[in-house]
Amino acid sequence: MAERGAHLTSTAPTEDRPSVFEVLAQDSLMRAVRPALLHAVKVLATSNPARYGFLWRMFDEIYLLLDMLLQHHFLTRRSASFSENFYGLKRVGAEGTAFGHLALRRGQRWRSWLLIALLPYLQNKLGKTLARQRDEDDYSIRLPQSLVQKMYRAFLAAYPFVSMVWDGWIFCQQLLYVFGKARTHSPLLWLAGVELSYLTAEDIRSLDLKPSGTPLRSSQGTLAVSLSSSLSITVFFLQFLEWWYSSENQSTVKSLSSLPTPPPPLHLHSLETSHTHIKLCLLCRKVRNNDTALATSGYVFCYKCIYAYVKAKHRCPVTGFPSGLQHLIKIYTPEG
Repeated sequence: MAERGAHLTSTAPTEDRPSVFEVLAQDSLMRAVRPALLHAVKVLATSNPARYGFLWRMFDEIYLLLDMLLQHHFLTRRSASFSENFYGLKRVGAEGTAFGHLALRRGQRWRSWLLIALLPYLQNKLGKTLARQRDEDDYSIRLPQSLVQKMYRAFLAAYPFVSMVWDGWIFCQQLLYVFGKARTHSPLLWLAGVELSYLTAEDIRSLDLKPSGTPLRSSQGTLAVSLSSSLSITVFFLQFLEWWYSSENQSTVKSLSSLPTPPPPLHLHSLETSHTHIKLCLLCRKVRNNDTALATSGYVFCYKCIYAYVKAKHRCPVTGFPSGLQHLIKIYTPEG
């Protein structure tokens, strides 16, 4: 049985067809880089919110820009994404060509570029929008009034089913690829009109011996090689970082204990009456209603004030620490 399973995963109609383990490994490479890089940005934003807070707030857009530049470079120079080139693979059209850097037509290269970089960004944004909408539904009883709001909610309600159909398509495509019934393991490759193949010795020789033309191009080639090598080392480091912080049991404890202790308030005595001990909210400057503490900093606010602020700003209004709605803790007193 083991020999038959190995035969199914390694045998293919053509000799240059990668195994299912290789194509799945290169797929998981970029998916592992993003959470590791996100954790590194979170550590920076937590240590210095004033200087690095924008990296946390705009992480999705910054990552999209860097990913598009990186993938465009490798698709143009190597006819492969960064992860595919990392595993010695290239993209070829249905007709096939000899050299890795000449394998893709212009339309194939642009479709590949958009599907590799832009589609994951849109999926991530839709996932966050869906999660935010669920949080709003938990705290709101208002029904949609306009047609646009109804269509928006209908789209959000249908998105999980669309995502399930998409995941099912990917699974079926991978299963067909294992048994040699499909030439691509992913619908994204099919939509781009390309297939994956191994880089041959002729491809590598052509890429290494490609004439530079000018000293400027020669320096750019050297820079590209250095960038590729440094990215390989960075990917290994980020994967190690992602593994190091992947413990589910200690994720919440680490996220709170890693934050520095906020400084004590200096002028709260001016916000409270010494005789009646009325507690005021630091946001609305009125008597606190439904006291709620923010776990990342320990400060107490009105529930409505801190809920709206954290939902919009994703940080503590006093310390600037990155915060979410899950960090809100209601405080119940004997008086009410």
